[in-house]
Amino acid sequence: MNDSGSIVLFDFDGTVATGPGPVLAYARAVAAALPEADGAHLVERVADGWERRTPVDGAVPLDGYDLVRILATRAGADPAALDAAYLTSRSLLAGPHAPVVAPDGLAELLRLLRTHATVVLATNAPDIRLEAALDHLGLTDGFDEVISSAAKPAMVPALLDRVEARHAGATRVLSVGDVWANDLAPVHARGYATALVGEVPPGAEPTFHARDLPSLYPSITHWARSA
Repeated sequence: MNDSGSIVLFDFDGTVATGPGPVLAYARAVAAALPEADGAHLVERVADGWERRTPVDGAVPLDGYDLVRILATRAGADPAALDAAYLTSRSLLAGPHAPVVAPDGLAELLRLLRTHATVVLATNAPDIRLEAALDHLGLTDGFDEVISSAAKPAMVPALLDRVEARHAGATRVLSVGDVWANDLAPVHARGYATALVGEVPPGAEPTFHARDLPSLYPSITHWARSA
């Protein structure tokens, strides 16, 4: 483990694990609990718009999972049905019914970063097939620590406190993720650096941003090397 005092904190879904597979698995699991026509419409809407932040009934989805939630709630699904569907989708993670891919060159980036910083993966997802997914992505040895059920954004301050304590009181943190409100805003509020994958939403102030993660590699590498 690197003792430079720097931490790079990566999100999982949409950042390290990309592609529509898990979101569509969630949509199909929700659809199974709805009337057939409503379920088919939901899956079609998600397949068409999982990557966009297009408003639905005045609400802008945070990501594809939030789009499923908004559409399913409008179709009559209750929170218990959504929770059950989400767990079903996670049980399929990185398999043929919920495929994921890693951004090009990510394994090499992580190896480089770990020579300059402690590299941590923090995800809101439960620890269901997470190890298998990292193995599938070729990232089994990519992180110094993996934190599941992170409860972002509410628990990010406590998460940062815990990570800092575990890693010799880190003095620099860079958070990398695709959802400003969950992954980056609480880190920004602590005065740390952020790298946003995707469009910059109104009010967001990322330190770095780009359309995709590989385009951020030079900025992330420079930050890590500049400790």
